[in-house]
Amino acid sequence: MSALEPRDTDVAYIPDRSRPRDEPADTVLSRSHRSLSIGIVSVVLLIAFEATAVGTAMPVAARELDGVSLYAFAFSGFFTTSLFGMVLSGQWSDRRGPLGPLTAGIGSFALGLLLSGTARAMWVFILGRAVQGLGGGLVIVALYVVVSRAYPERLRPSIMAAFAAAWVVPSIVGPLASGAVTEHLGWRWVFLGIPVLVVFPLAIALPQIRRRAAGPVGEPGGEQASFDLRRIRLALGISLGAGLLQYAAQDLRWLSLLPGVAGAALLAPAALGLLPRGTYRAARGLPSVVLLRGVAAGSFIAAESFVPLMLVTQRGLSPTLAGFSLAAGGVTWALGSWVQSRPRMAPHRERLMTLGMVLVAASIAAAPSVLIDAVPVWTVAVAWAFGCFGMGLVIASTSVLLLRLSAPEEAGTNSAALQISDALSNVVLLAAGGAAFAALGGGTVAHATATAGSASHPAAFAAVFLPMAGVALAGAWVTRRLRAESK
Repeated sequence: MSALEPRDTDVAYIPDRSRPRDEPADTVLSRSHRSLSIGIVSVVLLIAFEATAVGTAMPVAARELDGVSLYAFAFSGFFTTSLFGMVLSGQWSDRRGPLGPLTAGIGSFALGLLLSGTARAMWVFILGRAVQGLGGGLVIVALYVVVSRAYPERLRPSIMAAFAAAWVVPSIVGPLASGAVTEHLGWRWVFLGIPVLVVFPLAIALPQIRRRAAGPVGEPGGEQASFDLRRIRLALGISLGAGLLQYAAQDLRWLSLLPGVAGAALLAPAALGLLPRGTYRAARGLPSVVLLRGVAAGSFIAAESFVPLMLVTQRGLSPTLAGFSLAAGGVTWALGSWVQSRPRMAPHRERLMTLGMVLVAASIAAAPSVLIDAVPVWTVAVAWAFGCFGMGLVIASTSVLLLRLSAPEEAGTNSAALQISDALSNVVLLAAGGAAFAALGGGTVAHATATAGSASHPAAFAAVFLPMAGVALAGAWVTRRLRAESK
């Protein structure tokens, strides 16, 4: 097959000839879509500000709360509860429309920020992150259902690119603002200030969603079947199992084998029941799309979570500069997402995704080079910019392919599966990375100064980054299995 010939998994890229030539092309900012697009992109903007700002303040919060040894929990706690939120949101959205889970999710997200911002102990801080995760899981799946219902297939790559573009300003302003607030007012104000941003997305998005995407598919104004209780039980199992596994990975005592085994026993069958059949063997088509999402997101986020901590503790950067080292990534991520949205790129989508995964693997492998004092600190910023470009190619494309392969009444369930793969991979790989980090002395990490060179051994960080680079490289192989087998 020629590289220029259409493929089954590609988004439709044939020009729409049903419209007169002198009629302007419909876009995500046309009158019929403008308010909705602005509203849902604003929701993504809120999530982006939280991720970039909180990530910058996290090392300082962990130190002040005497919880550096529990550092990975602050991230994995978010992803663990989001697993349940995703399944619940998929069920809720398919049966009653995305308006309810989106509203509840934004409220939970704001409440979690308030809990973390007022925490006096690390476990309360982690609890707040868990509440945030529940809200984040509800929101992200509901947004996918909104896109599936309210936008024609040819506009979906563009709205996914707009989601990525919404990260650009937060990725640049977020670390600087968060670092400045952390240094001058304290890290708590980073968490307590973000909930104010909830008002704008609520005011803009919810009325449009109520008008354009509310209610179950095929039964306007009514309700379809009740929730699938089996999937809800599986969601509880996967969340509880992920939490137990993360706890065991961080405790590193023989006694912790018990919760570790219990967590794996809960997590494995629940994951198999919630993900498309064949996901873990990279079956062609939808299962490989879902698997690739987890491989890409898990390896990249698990590595990125340790970048600010590495720069602050090993190279003596301020929280502002450490966070700013990741700022260019928001621009290149959006650029990668924009590239995949171009109609002329549709026939080459698989090759773009392969390139993206290679870039992700290379950037993760390059990051720990700054543990060598002779390597300039800006190396991380350059490497991460290339990695984020690769992520922009891959993440947006997996979203587009999933919606293309999903019937309207399955959009919520399949979107939940995609996000479960994303979050579950984050939890498992953060648990593995956190365990390696703690085992090699990461819990005693401290800023090495001229009078106290007590920084943890660099191997603690290398043990996080290098395995994640290997996982990302395996994702390049998965990109070759995205097309369904020809019949």
